Amino acid sequence: MLTVGDKFPQFKLNASVSREKGKEFKTVSNADYAGKWIVFYAYPKDFTFICPTEIVEFGKHTKDFADRDAVVIGGSTDNEYSHLAWRNAHADLADLPTPLVHIKPDFAQELGIIHKGAGAALRVTFVVDPDGIIRSVSAYDLSVGRNVGEVLRTLDALQTDELCPCNWQKGEDVIKVA
Repeated sequence: MLTVGDKFPQFKLNASVSREKGKEFKTVSNADYAGKWIVFYAYPKDFTFICPTEIVEFGKHTKDFADRDAVVIGGSTDNEYSHLAWRNAHADLADLPTPLVHIKPDFAQELGIIHKGAGAALRVTFVVDPDGIIRSVSAYDLSVGRNVGEVLRTLDALQTDELCPCNWQKGEDVIKVA
C-alpha cells in the first residue's frame, strides 16, 4: 500500500455524482482538484452495511472539508453504475454531495488497497496535500468503520505545518521546540 511521503498516483475515474437524469455520471481526475487537499477514501463494496455509514458521514462533513480547502472523493471497486443503483436504493445516499468513483483494478493495484482475502477494496483513507504527496494514510479491517472526525482532526494538524501532540485539536497549542 502506498504510504506517507509517496506521490499519490494520477487518476481519471468515472464517478456517480447525481441521481438527476442525464447528470448521473462524471469523470474526475487529479487535475480537477489542482491546488487542493484531497481526502480519497475507499470502501469495500456497494450494498453493504458499514460502508453507507461512512459515506453518509463524509457527506455530512463536506462543508467542513471545503472550509479546509479539501475535497472528498470516495469509491470502491464497484463501477459507477453500481454506485448509482445503490444511491437510488438507499435513501441516506440519495443526495450525497461527493463523488463515488469506480476504482479501476489497475488503480486499486497501484494504490495497494485490495484486501487479500476478500478481493475488495480495503477501508482506506489517504490525505493528499496540494502537491500530490500523501501526508496521511489509514486502513481498517473490513468489519470496522473509520472515524470521519479523526480524518478532519488529522487534516487540521497537517495544515498547521507544526508539531501537534497526541489528541491535539484545532485551536490548541502546538509544540514549540526551543
